[in-house]
Amino acid sequence: MAESVLYERTGHVSTISYNRPEALNAVNGEMRRDLNEAFGRFRDDEEAWVGIVTGNGRAFCAGADLRDGAGATGEFGGSFWEKPTLNSFESGWEIYKPVIAAVNGHCIGYGLTLVTWCDFVLASEEATFGYPEVKLGIPAMVGAIRLPQQIGWADAMEMLLTGERIDAEKARQIGLVWRVVAPDALMAEARALADRLVAGAPLAQRAMKEMAIRSGHLSPLDAVRVGETMRLVVGATADAAEGLTAAAERRAPHWKGR
Repeated sequence: MAESVLYERTGHVSTISYNRPEALNAVNGEMRRDLNEAFGRFRDDEEAWVGIVTGNGRAFCAGADLRDGAGATGEFGGSFWEKPTLNSFESGWEIYKPVIAAVNGHCIGYGLTLVTWCDFVLASEEATFGYPEVKLGIPAMVGAIRLPQQIGWADAMEMLLTGERIDAEKARQIGLVWRVVAPDALMAEARALADRLVAGAPLAQRAMKEMAIRSGHLSPLDAVRVGETMRLVVGATADAAEGLTAAAERRAPHWKGR
């Protein structure tokens, strides 16, 4: 993997870092390929249970590199209308492992779209957030789809339709950010949260995250049916048996992810 994205796994926690600090971690063609490779690696690694994504330098991600706009989108097969839409984690790859965003600085465009797909958003006091696309004459379509589902309608429309940035505290107030921390405490907070998450059974976590996402598109009855089916499948795994045994023996469980 090239150096525009760094990937490191320690135990069951993988850290993915944007690594073009000289360009404020703007996404160009190389970074698009490396981001997809990194998130694919995280998705497919059975020993990677929790992910942290952050940026090196003073930006989390400044959006698309306007000098390489086509490359930032990526190269995919198909004709104009047939090119796949779900072509990255930002646009909605199905990764049901918990993902923490540790937003260290400017979080713009593509960066913010990725953040809206994370389960926990920790932000440095120096972080800023925005969708500037309307000021460039183009719509931020995935942002327009996802942001109103996460925060209030007017707050989402203000960000999407003005293209203005907000600071970390404002982002926390409107529900875009979960917690705001001092810059030098950001990664320690993210890793502490990751450690708490890996104490839970990974397959049960993934089933619950998937159900939380899918249930919004199902009727209440269908949601219960799908959820109960998933519960029975996970309940038949070795980890489920280990959880019950550990509880009976009054000890911490040893999860295997199987």
